[in-house]
Amino acid sequence: MKRNLLESVAVATLLAVTFAAPCAFAKKKKKGDDAPADAGGTMTFTTDDTGQPPPANTPAPADNGGKKGKPAAAAVKRTGPVTVVQAGAPSKVLERAVKLYEGEDYFSATIELNKVVEGQSGDDEGNKQRAEFYMGKALFQMKFYSAALSYFDRIVQRGPEHAYYNKTLQWLASLSQYLPDSAGVLEKIGKYTREDLEQPALEPVRDQLYYLLGRYHYVKATDDDTKEALDLFAAVPERSEYYAKAKFFEGMAHVRKNRAKEAGDAFKSILRKAKENPDKSTREFEELANISLARTFYSLHKFDQSVKYFDKVTQDSPDWLASLFESSWAHFQMDGDSKALGNIHTINAPYFENEFYPESLVLKALIYFQRCQFDRAKDALAEFNATYPKLKSEIDRLIAKYPDNGEFYDFIDKIRKGQAQLSERVQRAAKGALSDKTLAKQIDYVNELQRELKSVEKADPAWRSTAIASGVLQDLTLQQSLAKNDAGNLARERLKRLSTEIQDQVKQSIKVEFETLNKEKTELQAQSIGQSAPVFASGPNAANKSGEVVVDDEHERWPFEGEYWKDELGYYRFRVLNKCAASKNAAPAESAAPAEAAPADAPPADAPPADAP
Repeated sequence: MKRNLLESVAVATLLAVTFAAPCAFAKKKKKGDDAPADAGGTMTFTTDDTGQPPPANTPAPADNGGKKGKPAAAAVKRTGPVTVVQAGAPSKVLERAVKLYEGEDYFSATIELNKVVEGQSGDDEGNKQRAEFYMGKALFQMKFYSAALSYFDRIVQRGPEHAYYNKTLQWLASLSQYLPDSAGVLEKIGKYTREDLEQPALEPVRDQLYYLLGRYHYVKATDDDTKEALDLFAAVPERSEYYAKAKFFEGMAHVRKNRAKEAGDAFKSILRKAKENPDKSTREFEELANISLARTFYSLHKFDQSVKYFDKVTQDSPDWLASLFESSWAHFQMDGDSKALGNIHTINAPYFENEFYPESLVLKALIYFQRCQFDRAKDALAEFNATYPKLKSEIDRLIAKYPDNGEFYDFIDKIRKGQAQLSERVQRAAKGALSDKTLAKQIDYVNELQRELKSVEKADPAWRSTAIASGVLQDLTLQQSLAKNDAGNLARERLKRLSTEIQDQVKQSIKVEFETLNKEKTELQAQSIGQSAPVFASGPNAANKSGEVVVDDEHERWPFEGEYWKDELGYYRFRVLNKCAASKNAAPAESAAPAEAAPADAPPADAPPADAP
């Protein structure tokens, strides 16, 4: 019955057409308005105006959007020989393309660059590689981020022998700010090594790249990858805006390996920084760190510490209800049935009708069973059986309605918008299951591709008739089709997971019901032969006999009279008498389960310091 709380995220060929001269499509922009940027500010690089890749022992130029700048220090060498194609003199077409790019006429630049890439300009391989790099940059500046990623991917797939392999890394870092993980940016960054990140030219984005490359290895999850991920996360300095993110995934990597102490230390590092030197990125991960610490302590059977960190999650957090439910198990383990039932009372309040916690009713039944209140245990099971088995059948029919993932995506889009014409109960359950953050990111990618497709449609008609526009359109259309298929498949898996969770709880409810009926049968058999009612031992988590609700000086006691008030949510308490090991003449439990709520202005319990054990 105990819940596991330890762990709860083809490129189309471009058509080639020769044009005598490019047209001007883009308006002039202010310098620096659209240079690639990391989350912290604008990145500037210098243009490679000759196309010649620098020798390994010479400074590598950076790119500042088209203007010459000071050379950077030499890049770190890879082990083993790497042959880079040397570029000859560029053609007039390539020279014109670079000039258009430097003049920020990116639409016209892509036309000329496409001629070079497709071999129409007579340029050698080195200059074609240069054109690929500039094409990726130009599409980025045009806000065709997915299309830009496709060109940078060509470079990444060629590896270090491509003259612009190292320079591409800084643009991938920029793209990660605009594209979700499902776009595949992490996989591209994963082609690089820790050594590649040490290039002096990458200093502005190195912390970000440590984090991103660490994320890539974290997802792969092999022993070697986990070790590499931990090393990369540890390399992110505390002053960095990526520190909290890195520490969170560092903690989760330790959780995977069942290293609770190390995981706790990583999560506490986030809380410590949030207390001593808070910033926006740290605050975003503060609640996740609290929840993760609570789960870690639960896994160690330190339930009081678990509750302490669950209680730090504020009511306005999207994770509050989940933390409230999970803390119910910790209270149950500590014989804190009064609070556990109070939390369950909150979870099933009308305010949260779109949230489904079938396990809460099974836990409620288990609590009453362990205190020999068999009628109330059966009432909780009846409440469960009135809703969830039928809901599971309806969810299963929903899953089978559209076997094709692309069609299923269109259907779940209607569910999310409330246009699927489902029953209220199924609509709420399905929408809740589809609110998964990983799925949301996949849907964001579909929407990003749709935005770029609309941008192509709205572009100057002269540019839309070109080979590069046709290629971009084909590429985006294909990517969107694949992304919809992936999103549809993920949505199906989320609904299957909901169905499986309900089925698991159905099995657990049957076990509790069987044990409850068995105890009642024993009582009836004793009464039928004139014997005293049998004395049952309390459950292992039901030592408290009185069930009294203790109210401190900072709170008031109000009886629950059937109305829910927002300022009472999370403060309910139940008086739960333990009828086990009592004679049949003992005073029966009350006929109703009263709950007391704290007043609206009652503060939560004092939060422990970030470095509390």
